[in-house]
Amino acid sequence: MARILITSGPTRQYLDPIRYLTNASSGRMGQALANAALDLGHDVVILSGPVTVDYPSGAEVIPTVSTEELLEAGQRVFSECDGLIAAAAPCDYRPQRVESQKISKTGEPLVLHLVETPDVVATLGQDKRPEQWMVGFALETEDQRFRALAKLERKSCDLMVLNGPEAMDAVDNSVEVIDPNGSVVQALNGSKLEVSRGILRIIQTRLI
Repeated sequence: MARILITSGPTRQYLDPIRYLTNASSGRMGQALANAALDLGHDVVILSGPVTVDYPSGAEVIPTVSTEELLEAGQRVFSECDGLIAAAAPCDYRPQRVESQKISKTGEPLVLHLVETPDVVATLGQDKRPEQWMVGFALETEDQRFRALAKLERKSCDLMVLNGPEAMDAVDNSVEVIDPNGSVVQALNGSKLEVSRGILRIIQTRLI
């Protein structure tokens, strides 16, 4: 059996002590993937951003908040794992400056200068061992398959799971699993647990 690292949920990039940038990721997909992996007898470690879902008791859960914290935890844990399923939705941008006090209204427009956060999956992919595998998630709104394949290559993934914005904070999901040749291995639809079981079957056959 494999030791699988799953990233899950959103990250937060604070503007000041009160406000932050984030997205609508709920952690439901990470929760479902963890349940599916545990059902197959695998060991599961979850790196989770701030969520309200309950992860299965059989998984080890490491909480994180920012994209930088998610990456730091991933670099610490991934070397001990056989594979990664990157279902988290990290913020791609953070404010260039984080204010130490709450930003007050002035009656004028507020200009934010944003810089890119590190790419968690691509960074982990740079150091993965030949026997390790990585499965990424791509949420795209246009040129979906092209962009998913580009992400697969850039992030050194073995498979990419493509879904759309309707997956955010939803109970169900509709995905395509894409291989390095750009072929759709399988399209999966249904509850996130049903979809996760399908993804784990593909991982079990092709990677484990």
